[in-house]
Amino acid sequence: MLMQVFNNVRSFDFESYYIGAGCITQTIWNYLTNRPLNYGITDIDIIYFDDHDLSYEAEDKVIRKGIQLFSDIPIKIDIKNQARVHLWYKDRFGIELNPFQTIEEAIDTWPSTATAFGVRNDNNEKWQVYAPFGFNDLFDLTVRANKRLITKEIYMNKANQWKEKWPELKIVMWE
Repeated sequence: MLMQVFNNVRSFDFESYYIGAGCITQTIWNYLTNRPLNYGITDIDIIYFDDHDLSYEAEDKVIRKGIQLFSDIPIKIDIKNQARVHLWYKDRFGIELNPFQTIEEAIDTWPSTATAFGVRNDNNEKWQVYAPFGFNDLFDLTVRANKRLITKEIYMNKANQWKEKWPELKIVMWE
C-alpha cells in the first residue's frame, strides 16, 4: 500500500516532498513486532513545501487532487504544505510558529525522534531519506520527545496512544 502511495505521489510534481512520520514508523514497528504491516496506522502523511503560494486555496487544490488520486487507499491521506503551517499552528496548538524555510526544518520539529523522518522516491527511482535524529530510537522501539515544538501534554498523549497499540514500545518520560 505504501509503495502505491510512493508511486502515485509522483503525479503531483512537487519540488520538495516526503512521506513520513507515523505511517512509516508504525509500518516498521509492525514489522519488528510481527503485526500486519498496516496495523494501527490512522493516516499517511504527505508533506510538501511550496512557499510561492501560501493561500488556503492552493493547498486545498492539492488536497482535492490527493482525495481523487488516493481514493482506493483504505487509510486517510493527510497532505500538508509545510510552508504554510505557521498560518494555522497557533490556532490549533496554541504555540506561535515562525515560517519554516525548508521542508527539512519542518521535520526537525516533529514530536518524537522515532517519527521525525521523511522518505521519498524521486522520478529516477532514487530513494531519499531525511532523518535528523537517525534511526536508533525507531529500530529500538523507543519513543523519545523532540522538545523543539511539542508540549509535554501532546507528547504524553501520543506516546500513551502508541503504547496501547504497541505495548513493546519503551516510552521515555518527558523529564
